[in-house]
Amino acid sequence: MSSKSLFKVKRTLETLCQSSKYASASVRRNSGWTSDRIVKSPFKNVDLPNITLNEYIFQNLDKWPERTAAVCAVTGRGYTYEQTFKLSNAFAANLRNKFKIEDGDVVSVMLPNIPDFPLVALGILEAGGVVSTINPIYTAHEVQRQLLLSNAKIVVTLPEIVPVIKSAFNIAKIDLPVIVIRTNGDELPDGTIIFNELTEDPRVDTSCLKAVRRSTNDICFLPYSSGTTGLPKGVELSHKNIIANCEQINEPLIRCHNDTTAIIIPDSHQDAVMGILPFFHIYGASVIMFHKMSAGAKLVTLAKFQPDVFLQSLQKSRTNILFLAPPILLLMSSHPAASKAVYQYLDVVISGAAPCAASDVRRLCEKVQRKLDYRQGYGLTETSPVVCFPKNGSDEFAAVGHPVPSTELKIVDNDLKSLGPNETGELLIKGPQVMRGYKDNPQANIESFTADGWFRSGDLATIDDRGVVTIADRLKELIKVKGFQVPPAELEGVLRDHPAVNDAAVIGVPHPHNGEAPKAFVVLKPGQKADTQNICAFVNERVAPYKNIKDVVFLDSIPKSSAGKILRKDLKAQYCS
Repeated sequence: MSSKSLFKVKRTLETLCQSSKYASASVRRNSGWTSDRIVKSPFKNVDLPNITLNEYIFQNLDKWPERTAAVCAVTGRGYTYEQTFKLSNAFAANLRNKFKIEDGDVVSVMLPNIPDFPLVALGILEAGGVVSTINPIYTAHEVQRQLLLSNAKIVVTLPEIVPVIKSAFNIAKIDLPVIVIRTNGDELPDGTIIFNELTEDPRVDTSCLKAVRRSTNDICFLPYSSGTTGLPKGVELSHKNIIANCEQINEPLIRCHNDTTAIIIPDSHQDAVMGILPFFHIYGASVIMFHKMSAGAKLVTLAKFQPDVFLQSLQKSRTNILFLAPPILLLMSSHPAASKAVYQYLDVVISGAAPCAASDVRRLCEKVQRKLDYRQGYGLTETSPVVCFPKNGSDEFAAVGHPVPSTELKIVDNDLKSLGPNETGELLIKGPQVMRGYKDNPQANIESFTADGWFRSGDLATIDDRGVVTIADRLKELIKVKGFQVPPAELEGVLRDHPAVNDAAVIGVPHPHNGEAPKAFVVLKPGQKADTQNICAFVNERVAPYKNIKDVVFLDSIPKSSAGKILRKDLKAQYCS
């Protein structure tokens, strides 16, 4: 029996076990609604271990020391779990000994997705430090701002990024040690330290790590949330926050990975998870890197998103679990190289970061030519990130499922008055995965938390009678037409249903009579033609009159963040100023 067939048998057996063993133990109620209009998770609460994140990730190391932890999809360079543990320990010891890193010190990581990323992150945690990630395409001005806000002590990066970092130092008038990872034989930039010399140091004394004193409530990860307005804010995530989220998505009825700790049949399969979403973002860092390493999976890393290389790597690496954002989903169903053979190993596809239309999912399934376990989750940087996730086998593509274990939700109006089933309002969240707060930003914390401790997501949602959540749109991105609220994501989904449209974005622009009006931005499929009249007629036949589109701009691409979110503010700045 092939490893793929063995895996499918194993998943089938696990599903049968879940239905009998976990259906009564995990699910607490049919409806999550309480009498005071709070929606509780239908799943059993999680029990959280009193350990740090690095201890959590390596707690099963003895079960899979020789498995591949991370490998480059292009070069094949990578590390086993045992190597990852030993090398990250050596790095941690040198951070303490040579760079005097102390408990709670911040180390900035400005890297693309490479196999060394987990070594760097885990080494920082083992040294008692805090990981603060920076987008590797940031400008010097963006970098210097984040370095100052985070009070970073060291920067870890690639040789080609060093000039940007040095320029950032000049702007900020600071000078920090720079550690570089050489992946292709590049020369060592002046004044920098080679990462390999710190991880492969035969004389390193790791006894200094006994002095590390970090608790589960201490901050371990400090990403910066872009938000929809204002400057980025440092999101303080504790060891407990991220471990809680890992345990929440381990719930058997929603889990999307193979449980290699369960003894059902001899396990010769290792999940292969494509690391295309950036590890510097919470989605890639927590859901893909930290969680999947805790489950013994293989991370297949891609430093750059190149469609042809991405598709080839899916097949070559036998990727069976893929986490993506909507732009990648659209590409997978429209790219000329996409085929049934390319996707032959895919079993699970999970989308997040932004809403995705059900019609987009159906187009991918048509390309794959078989049923996939496709689900769309929901979360935020501030929630480590997962808040909602559908049950295994769900075919409600537009919904994001129930709240994960130990999570409570509310839907409220503009006055924070609780709403009921199927009413649209702002989504409020409580749970162990919710951040401690924004770093050094008491005003943002006041604005983001209610007086009784609920986190305000800034997202509009509805929750049905069963407790299933559907996200409408960002509260601040709603288009208000004659007093009616128009979610851009709804119109974008309709636009992408047009046979000639590959991608789309919608923003609100001032209107002399209606207050605002929707303005569409469209990317056509290669070789297709359509004009404004044709696009508008297609959409307006399918939506209420107040949602009608009358203005269309044709673009080569839609501007999006690294997490796949449409940068509507960039569109407004360029086309509506």
